[in-house]
Amino acid sequence: MFHRPFFASFIALGLASCSGDLSALDPAGPYAGAIANLWWIMLAGAGAILTLVLVLFGLVLFRPGFGRSLSVKGWMIAGGLFLPVPVLMALMTYGMAQGEYLIGAWQNEPVMARVEARGAMWRWDFRYPDVGSDVATMETLHIPAGGVVEVRVTSADVVHSFWIPRLAGKIDAVPGHTTVLRIKADVPGRYAGICAEYCGTGHAGMRFTVEAHSPETYRQRLTALTAEGPAP
Repeated sequence: MFHRPFFASFIALGLASCSGDLSALDPAGPYAGAIANLWWIMLAGAGAILTLVLVLFGLVLFRPGFGRSLSVKGWMIAGGLFLPVPVLMALMTYGMAQGEYLIGAWQNEPVMARVEARGAMWRWDFRYPDVGSDVATMETLHIPAGGVVEVRVTSADVVHSFWIPRLAGKIDAVPGHTTVLRIKADVPGRYAGICAEYCGTGHAGMRFTVEAHSPETYRQRLTALTAEGPAP
C-alpha cells in the first residue's frame, strides 16, 4: 500500500513534468493550446478504457463465477467493441473538431508578421522579409506577441524539423522546399525552440530562442536590426 507522502510526491513530480520551456503541455498560444487540449482528452480517454478494463479484471478476480453466463464471443464483442469504440469515436470527433479549428484559425486570422527560418547543421537562421531580405538573426527569432506570425521554413542541407512546443506544432524543414507554419504567442516572453528531427551528431544542440515582444518593441527591434546592416 502506498504511503501518502510517497503518493503525493509521485503526483507532484508528474505535474511538474508538464511544464517547462519545451513542454507542449504548457502552451503559451492558441495553436499550442489546441494541441495540448487534444493530448489531455486523449489521456482521459485512455484512462477511461484502462479503468473499465481494471474494473472487469477486479470483478473476475474477486467475484468467482462473474461473467460465466457470457460466451467467449459475447466477451469479445463487449470488450472489443462496446467498451473502447464509444471512447475512440469521441476522441476522433474531438480531434477532427480541433483540426477544423486550427485550419479555420489559419484562414481567418490576419498575419501580423512574416519570417523565414532556415535550418542548417546545426543552427537556425532567421530573416525578416517585412523589413528587407538582408535583415537576419542567428539562433534567436523575434516575433510580435498577440498576433499571428507566418514562418516559412526550409533547410540548407538535410531534413530538420522546426518546433516551438509552447507556441505551435512542428513542421519539417526540407531542402529545396518551403513549408509554412503559423505561430502565435499570447504574451511577450521567451520561448524555446528545437530541431525535432535527428539530423546528425550536432542534433541535440540545434536549439534556438523565440523572443516575443510587444508590437511597439518588435518594431523597434526590427529597426535596430536594419540599422546594423546586411546579414553576413
